Amino acid sequence: MNTNAFALRHIGPKEEDQNLMLNALGLDSLDQLIYETIPDDIKLKSALNLDEPMTEHEYLLHIHDLSKLNKARKTYIGLGYHPTVMPAVIQRNILENPGWYTAYTPYQAEIAQGRLEALLNFQTMVIDLTGMEIANASLLDESTAAAEAMSLLFAVRERDQKKAGINKFFVSKNILPQTLSLLQTRAIPIGIELVIGNEDTFDFSSDFFGAILQYPGKNGQITDIKLFINQANNARIKVAVAADILSLVKLEAPGHFGADVVVGTTQRFGIPMGYGGPHAAYFATKEAYKRDLPGRIIGVTKDANGNRALRMALQTREQHIKRAKATSNICTAQVLLAVMASMYAVYHGPKGLEFIANKIHNKAVTLANALEALGYNQMNDSYFDTLRIKTKTKKIKRIASEKKVNLYYPSKNTVAISINETTSIRDINYLISVFAEAAGKETIVISSTEHHNNISDSLKRTSEFLTEPVFNTHHSETELMRYIKLLERKDLALNHSMISLGSCTMKLNAASEMLPLSWFKWGNIHPFAPLKQAKGYLTILKELEDQLTEITGFAATSLQPNSGAQGEFAGLMVIKAYHESRGDHHRNICLIPSSAHGTNPASAVMAGMKVVVTKSTAQGNIDVDDLREKAELHAENLSALMVTYPSTHGVYESAIKEVTKIIHDNGGQVYMDGANMNAQVGLTNPGNIGADVCHLNLHKTFAIPHGGGGPGVGPICVAKQLVPFLPGNPIIKTGGDQAITAISAAPFGSALACLISYGYIKMLGTEGLTKSTKIAILNANYIKHRLEGSFDTLYSGERGRAAHEMIVDCRPFKANGIEVTDIAKRLMDYGFHAPTVSFPVAGTLMIEPTESESKAEIDRFCDAMISIKKEIDAVSKDDSNNVLKNAPHTLAMITADEWLLPYSRKVAAFPLDYVRENKFWPSVRRVDDAYGDRNLICSCTPIEAYAEA
Repeated sequence: MNTNAFALRHIGPKEEDQNLMLNALGLDSLDQLIYETIPDDIKLKSALNLDEPMTEHEYLLHIHDLSKLNKARKTYIGLGYHPTVMPAVIQRNILENPGWYTAYTPYQAEIAQGRLEALLNFQTMVIDLTGMEIANASLLDESTAAAEAMSLLFAVRERDQKKAGINKFFVSKNILPQTLSLLQTRAIPIGIELVIGNEDTFDFSSDFFGAILQYPGKNGQITDIKLFINQANNARIKVAVAADILSLVKLEAPGHFGADVVVGTTQRFGIPMGYGGPHAAYFATKEAYKRDLPGRIIGVTKDANGNRALRMALQTREQHIKRAKATSNICTAQVLLAVMASMYAVYHGPKGLEFIANKIHNKAVTLANALEALGYNQMNDSYFDTLRIKTKTKKIKRIASEKKVNLYYPSKNTVAISINETTSIRDINYLISVFAEAAGKETIVISSTEHHNNISDSLKRTSEFLTEPVFNTHHSETELMRYIKLLERKDLALNHSMISLGSCTMKLNAASEMLPLSWFKWGNIHPFAPLKQAKGYLTILKELEDQLTEITGFAATSLQPNSGAQGEFAGLMVIKAYHESRGDHHRNICLIPSSAHGTNPASAVMAGMKVVVTKSTAQGNIDVDDLREKAELHAENLSALMVTYPSTHGVYESAIKEVTKIIHDNGGQVYMDGANMNAQVGLTNPGNIGADVCHLNLHKTFAIPHGGGGPGVGPICVAKQLVPFLPGNPIIKTGGDQAITAISAAPFGSALACLISYGYIKMLGTEGLTKSTKIAILNANYIKHRLEGSFDTLYSGERGRAAHEMIVDCRPFKANGIEVTDIAKRLMDYGFHAPTVSFPVAGTLMIEPTESESKAEIDRFCDAMISIKKEIDAVSKDDSNNVLKNAPHTLAMITADEWLLPYSRKVAAFPLDYVRENKFWPSVRRVDDAYGDRNLICSCTPIEAYAEA
C-alpha cells in the first residue's frame, strides 16, 4: 500500500473491493463501465494537464511556504472587514470539527436539531441587535444582502407604485463601494434606476420606492438615520439600512427608527477576514415581508409528541422552489460562519459585547484626541470606530507603509483609520507615532484609553438586547464547550455515516485540506490590502483558476461568485454582456429544460431574461425536437440555454452536442450548470461538450465542506469570447477588460475556502481526479445493482448505466400507504441521512454516494434500503401505526416505561445488527411542518410564548 498517495485516502473502495463491485455488475474493468456510461463523442482525447500529485505532508509544507508570502500587517482599512479575535473554544470545537463542518443543509430536521438551534440563536441575535421582527439564517455577504434588500423593497412596493412604474432607488453616497457595485449589477436587469446622492439633501420624491443608508457610513461618520427614515416613511419610501452589527451594541437599532430592512455582515463576531470570506451576512425585516424574505428561516414547531422542535420554516416558499416567479435565487446560506458568529455572541453575552464595543470606541476616541493634539483635523463628529483625518496623504502613506501599517486612503487629502477588536494600547501609540513623524513632531504616548462617547445622544442605544438565557449562561470555556457538544450530538454529519444526497456530492473533506484555514497568515489578510501583501493568496488563486480552467476545457475562470446560485447569475450576466457588446440588446430568451434545478429559472429572471421551458422525454432526457422548435421560434431573441450535465436525472445524454449546436446555430450561448461536475472531471468537460460557460460548486465536486448549509463557492469558467466580461471589483482589479460590475463583495469571493479546493486538486493530480470520477460512477452503479428488485431506477443511460447518481422510484409504495418522506425518516433509525427527496421528480429519492464512500459503507446503506422495502411490503394502506409512519424513533421512546406500539423496540431502534455498533439517536420525533408555518416563531422566545402560539 502506497501510504504517500492522497488518492488512496480520498477514494473509499480498495482495489479488491472495486473488483468485487465490478464483478457484481458483470464487468471486467472500470474502463468497461466508463465505456458503457459515457457517450464516446464527448470523452476527452487526452489526460488533463495538471501538476504531479503531492503527498499530504508535501502539500502542508507547500501551503505553509506560500503562507509566508502573505504579509499579515496591522490593518485599519475597515470598509466592512476587520481583524477579529476568534475564541479558541469556537475554533477548536466548530471550525476544526467535522461534526459541524461536514453536515448538510438541515432539510431533515429531526437529525439537524443542533445546527438549527445555533441558527435560531443567530436569528435571535440579529433580531435583537437590529430591532426588526424577523431575520433569516444568513446570506452570502453584506453587499449581496444589500442587493437582496433592494429587490425585496422593489417586490413589496405598494399597488399604486407598481401601477405607476415607480422604479427609483436612492443610494447614499456613504455606502460601501463594493455594495454600490453590487447594487448596480442587480438593479439594471430588473428595471431599477439607482440614484446616488447625499441623504442630507435628498428630496423624498414620490418617484422613489426605496432607499438604502450605511450606518455608520463608509468613512465612519454616523448620520441621523432616524430623521431620514421618518421623512421617508411619510413619503411612502421604504428604507434599508446596512449596519455594522458590532456598532449596534452602542447605536440604537434601526428597526426602532422604522427601518424596513436591516442588513450587514457578522464577520466582526470572531470570523477571520480570510481575504474576503467566507463570512455570514445577516438580513432582518418586518414580519409582513416574510414571504419575500430571501434565503432560509429557522422556525419553532412541535414534533409528533407535541414537544418543541426546530425546522427550516416556510420551506415551500424557498426561492429556488418558486422557480421563474422568484425574486431571488438564494439557496446557499453561510451556516458554518453563522453558527460561529452566534457562538461568539453566546460566549460573550450582552455584557461581553458591550465591553468589546466600548473598548473599540474608547480607543478610537483616544486616538482622535491624540491626533488632534498633533494638529490634525479629525472630520467625523459622530463615530463608532472609524476616524477620518483631513491631511495630505502622500507622506503618511509612505511612513505607514514603512512601519507596516495599513490605513485607508479614500482621497489624496483624506486618511481613514478603523479601530478593531485586536487593537491594543501599544497599537494606538504606534499609530500616533506614524502621524507624529509625518507632522515632524514629538509623538504623544498614552497609557490608558479615554472614556468619552462620540455618538450623538439621539442615536445612542437605550434598548436591551440578548436577554435570552442562552446568551447569559455559557460564558466559561467549559460551559461553551459542553453547549457546543450538546448541539453537535443532535446532528448527523459525515463523521457518522454516508450522506448520499443526489446533486449535492457529500464527499470527504480531508483534514489536510482543512488545516490551513486556521493558520494566521491565511486568516488575517484584508481583501483590500495592497496586492504585494497578498502574494500567497494571489499565487494560489491564480493557480486554482488555471486548474479549473484546464479541468473544464475553457479559457478563463473567475473565483468571485461565493455560491452556486451566484455562479449561475454571474454566468448569465456575462452572457448578457457578451450579447450587448455585439449590439444584441434584444436577446433575452433563456431556454431551460423542465428537469432543471429551480435556481436556474430564478437566476434567469434576476438577469432580466424571459424563461421558456423545454420538454423532457419519457426517459428524462431533453426533448431535442421541442428544444429545436423553441430555439428556432425564438432565434431572433435567443440569449442562452441553461443545461445540467449529466442531466438532473443522472444520465449522460448522448444528444448533448446536438443540443449545444442547436443553440449556437440560433445565436445563443450555452450555460452549463456544474452541479454534476463530479461525473465529468478527467473524463469529459463542458468545453468539450460545447458549452460556453459553466459554474462549479467547489462545495460539491472540489471538496469544500457543506458546513451545515454553507459556505459554498461557485466560480464560473468561460470560453474565449466571454473572457472580457468576467466580473470586476471597484477596489481591487479583477475580471476582464470589459468586466461586468461585482457579483460578490470581495474581489475573489470566499478566498479562504478556496484553499481547500486548491489542496484537493494539488494532492490528487490528474490520475487521482480521474480515478475519483470513475469510482463515483462505480459506486452509484453498484448501488443501482444492489437495489434492483427492491427499488426501480427511474432513468438510465442508453446502455443501462447510471451516471454518478440515480433516481429511485418510491411512488408505487403509496399502495401500501407509504410516502417517500416515510422512507426518509425511517433511514434515520438505520443511522443514515436520507438521499435527496422528491427532486427532480416528486415521490422519488435521488442517490449519490461519491467516490469517498467504501464498499462496506455502501453495503450498509443498501442493506438499510432493502430492509426498509421489506418493512414497506409488510404494511397496508389501512395501517398507519407502523414502523415507517412512526419513524424516527427517539431514545426517549425506546427507554420509556410504556411501549404500546405493535412492533418491538428492537425493530424500532435496532433493525439491523450493524446499527448497534454506532447508533445515532434523533433528538426529536417527526416534526410538524404545517404547524410551524401557521405559527411562525423564528427567535429564542420564552417557552410561555411558544405555548401560547
